[in-house]
Amino acid sequence: MTELGNIVLACLSAALVQLVALPVLGWSVPRSYFILQPIFLILLTTVERYSYRFLRRWRNQGRGGPEHRVMIIGAGEAGQMLLRELQDTPNLHYRPVCIIDDDERRWGRHIQNVKIVGGRERIQRTAQKMGVDVIMIALPSMSKRQRKEIVDLCRRTHCEVKILPGMAQLIQGEYFVGQLRPVDLEDLLGRDTIQVDVKTIGDYVRGKRVLVTGGGGSIGSELCRQIASHSPETLVIFDIYENNAYDIQQELIKRYPDLDLRVEIGSVRDEGRLNDIFGRFRPQLVYHAAAHKHVPLMEESPNEAVKNNVFGTLKTVVMADKYQVERFVLISTDKAVNPTSLMGATKRICEMIIQSYNAHSETDYVAVRFGNVLGSNGSVVPLFRKQIAEGGPVTVTHPDVTRYFMTIPEAVSLVLQAGATARGGEIFVLDMGEPVKIVDMARKLIELSGLKPDEDIKIEYTGLRPGEKLYEELLLDEEGLTKTDNDLIYIGKPISFDEEVFAEQLQRLKKSAYAEDGSVWEMVEEIVPNYRKTENAKPARQEAAAV
Repeated sequence: MTELGNIVLACLSAALVQLVALPVLGWSVPRSYFILQPIFLILLTTVERYSYRFLRRWRNQGRGGPEHRVMIIGAGEAGQMLLRELQDTPNLHYRPVCIIDDDERRWGRHIQNVKIVGGRERIQRTAQKMGVDVIMIALPSMSKRQRKEIVDLCRRTHCEVKILPGMAQLIQGEYFVGQLRPVDLEDLLGRDTIQVDVKTIGDYVRGKRVLVTGGGGSIGSELCRQIASHSPETLVIFDIYENNAYDIQQELIKRYPDLDLRVEIGSVRDEGRLNDIFGRFRPQLVYHAAAHKHVPLMEESPNEAVKNNVFGTLKTVVMADKYQVERFVLISTDKAVNPTSLMGATKRICEMIIQSYNAHSETDYVAVRFGNVLGSNGSVVPLFRKQIAEGGPVTVTHPDVTRYFMTIPEAVSLVLQAGATARGGEIFVLDMGEPVKIVDMARKLIELSGLKPDEDIKIEYTGLRPGEKLYEELLLDEEGLTKTDNDLIYIGKPISFDEEVFAEQLQRLKKSAYAEDGSVWEMVEEIVPNYRKTENAKPARQEAAAV
């Protein structure tokens, strides 16, 4: 329409010039000329300009292999641009056959010869009637709750579903089809983006020297991204794995060329290295994300879990006290609540360590506890997608297993806000929304890939892995919740314990872990009374002895 409008304007301008110029020049023409000439000029120019598109589309019809019959949801600007690109690019093998839009005024109309058949209530019936096998959702400005409603309707059609991202991503993209992506679990959760107090976080981080341990990991790297965006004086990334550290270093150098960024390789288990890092950089804020987190692997290597999680944290806590860090934020987990895994129990001990040190140090020590994050290393969503692409089966540990989920940026934003409002000694608990049943998530991802669960893709139950439990909790029974200014951040009441006894227990635990004598299980149970190993979480040494 814009191009047609320009043609009309140009032709009428030319006609106006002739209307004035011809009498002045003394050229005599019939009066009908001034009416017919612009009409024919507009028609011929339009035909000339649009004939190329018509001939190209006619020439490309039927080219190149089988076509996917496409339903487009959304008849707005995004939907029309997507439709035009699909029709003008035959090598994509997509043929739009219908459009869905909730605006009743558009029903029955055609866009580029494709009919708008009705609203969302017609998605399933129309897909079946017209043999649709791919649905493309072109509603980039809709809320996540609205997106979930549309995705749930599409899921029942057993068609492959693709979705356009938000408008910001589209503006940055070069073409629409390339911006289409598969539906993620985030789309299925239907939760609007969590809002945080950006000003509070910015004022808290700006101009500070910040150290992030485990800065190359999933949570650590996102912490670095968000901290870098708030103009710290210095950002120090400390990680044992140089490849991850290098990746986040290069990303931040490109995005924040003026940032004073330091990347240091080393382990939180190395007291000398920690002393060097704290002595040279004198961090004011420390985010401790370094930890072994993989539950089944830590069941097989319990001593390593204790050495890294417990005593790596203890050594970092001691350095924070020694070098008078203003605030120390421990990244904890919901698995520390009534733990059934050794990993979860070690993180509970870490919470006890910071609680103990907070009572005697000038440093404010706090912990932030949350559940699973989408897209993190070891997340089930990439695993399910890989299994679906390979034709199955999709493996789920148990039909009743449930988990809390949150996106990495959401979790890290809340971590930063919790840290900014901390006073010391708190265990912050993030509201993770409603728990998600893992088998339901697997079924939805299969359906959104255009396949049928248990027919095209089998779902197999493999049994709970060592240390896993059916559901996660965010709070111990003894912990009461106190609200904060953010409705999604709560403070758990600290549980008292005998600090002298705790210190003695840590010494015995350290001796046991480094002696590799196989007694760490009993020591951890002594320190964490509510730690209960599941039947499938037997120590590897005991299993070997039984065999």
